[in-house]
Amino acid sequence: MAQNRSFRDYIAKRFDNKFWEIAERYLQDEFDASSLTFYRLHRPGQSEIDDVKVEHVWVDDLPGMGIQFDVALSLSLSFPEADHHYDNSEEKTVWMMARCRGNLERHLDDFTVFDYSAYNGKSRAQNPLDDSLVPYIAYDQLEKAAHDFLTCHYPEALTITPMGKPPIWVDPSVLAARLGLTVKTQRIREDTSVFGQIFFENTDVALFDAETGGDVETSIPEKTILVDPLMYLLRNLGSVNNTIIHECVHWDKHRKAFALEKLFNPDASFISCEVVGGAASPLAKKSTEFMERQANQLAPRIQMPAEPFRAKAKEYISRFIRESDARHTIDVMEAVIRQLESDFSVSKQAAKIRLVELGFEEAVGTFTYLDGHYVKPHSFRKGSIKLNQTFSIGVQDAAVQRFVNPELRKLTEDGDYLFVDNHYVYNAPLYVEAGENGRLELTGYARAHMDECCLAFDMAIVSKVSDTYHTACFLNREPSDITFNITYHNGYQNSPQERQVAMRKKQQAEWLDIRRQMTDDPEQCMELLLHWRGMKYTELGDAIDRDPKTISRTVNGQTAPSVETVVRICFGLHLPPTISEKLLEVLRCPLKPMDPNHQWIKEALYLKYPESLEAVKEYLGMYGIKI
Repeated sequence: MAQNRSFRDYIAKRFDNKFWEIAERYLQDEFDASSLTFYRLHRPGQSEIDDVKVEHVWVDDLPGMGIQFDVALSLSLSFPEADHHYDNSEEKTVWMMARCRGNLERHLDDFTVFDYSAYNGKSRAQNPLDDSLVPYIAYDQLEKAAHDFLTCHYPEALTITPMGKPPIWVDPSVLAARLGLTVKTQRIREDTSVFGQIFFENTDVALFDAETGGDVETSIPEKTILVDPLMYLLRNLGSVNNTIIHECVHWDKHRKAFALEKLFNPDASFISCEVVGGAASPLAKKSTEFMERQANQLAPRIQMPAEPFRAKAKEYISRFIRESDARHTIDVMEAVIRQLESDFSVSKQAAKIRLVELGFEEAVGTFTYLDGHYVKPHSFRKGSIKLNQTFSIGVQDAAVQRFVNPELRKLTEDGDYLFVDNHYVYNAPLYVEAGENGRLELTGYARAHMDECCLAFDMAIVSKVSDTYHTACFLNREPSDITFNITYHNGYQNSPQERQVAMRKKQQAEWLDIRRQMTDDPEQCMELLLHWRGMKYTELGDAIDRDPKTISRTVNGQTAPSVETVVRICFGLHLPPTISEKLLEVLRCPLKPMDPNHQWIKEALYLKYPESLEAVKEYLGMYGIKI
């Protein structure tokens, strides 16, 4: 990786003599020494320049490859004593501004200083570039930058089409042609770690050749975009389209940064964009990271212009709700995303992220995959959680957080919160219901009001990923190499409805009453619990796949009970934690705190007790535990 390139350092070295000349003219024509205060001189004489330094440069982007820049110069001056009776001198530093321009296509051979004046410390740049000649685009100006790009190169994509008609999508091949670029498919690296390259110069470059199995020197003309053809197999069409537009952004926004690199390094010819989101090129690390950030931020905004995209999203939400008679926006949001994915020829995740950026927070809870399965869509009150927070976590994270966080453990030890559909949800009928095969599910109301009934968790990215990609990673919960550290968000307070809390308290009072009636007599306990659940030994045997006589002999002490059988009884009777603990104790099968298998079973007794035995077995099966 090349060292950081500095435009200031380049012009300071190359045009040093010119800046000395301008400094001398400024002192002769503009400078008034009477403005200075002298402490050692009675009367200052004619100054001499000891040094001229380029202190700062403000660069303004001009059309084509032209640039205009204001240069702050510090002049180190030496003033002799004008009165011959004294032999003193004094040094002073004076600052001035030089206004310059030049064309990078001409390698700044046409450099001129067209004005100079006293230093005022203010930049006049309308379209500023940084010291690497990469455009400054503030985050809140990205939409405008994308709009301006389309206005110049693809204005029809800004049209809001009538209802019932698809939007005008940005065809990447058409966009590339309008920029004078040629798109070619070409294997780039054997490991497919580079998904695209943009060539600014004619060059010979080593590219992977599938026939020979090695790199082959290949001549690539300038203004060429290479896309690895495996992108079409390993990723989707939306990602391929994004890659081409990404490279178009490099051409439009970053040619001047590349031209600066050429002034330092004549061998530079291309930018190579890696799958992990970085950029590998001869350019300076700081410059490439800045350019990659801009290309990644602008490409989806160009593919999905704000106003047309927002208009179509609203249209589809209204239409799909009407057609499906849905009650909540979240019920149709995945269909909306699929339609936008098709209309704008982008990836599903790109459409989801764009919706969230434009204020459709219902999209956050869509297309989430955890523990190898799909998590149903869900939504929450706008602003109730931050981007790096989630209601959806994996089973291992759920168990770890319950173990290390006493506040979370307290919320779950009495069964107030269950772990259902990868969420810690308040245990009340409004939020939890029995689905197929006795498995608990979130109700439709719960999935539309997650902030009311579910606990939130903070996410921190553990994998080595640039900050640039954090937003995309937080929203993209599909299977990937990105790993997260999940932490219970103690400061977040949910607020179940009062009626549900009251029902929950009534249920807990019933549990407490049953617990108080339990003695240390196994038969008394079992009769009490069977009566409470309205079951007989035969029905319990069917529920837990055990011979009723085996259960009876276990209870009356004729056979030594096994932990597995007693645990099955607890799940078959759907016993809440406090009651199952007592039954395990009475039947002399307490769970061992140092046995990992027993601890996972305990987790299931706390979090899965209302569910069917099959659901419990599936949960424990994730950890290789059988009961």
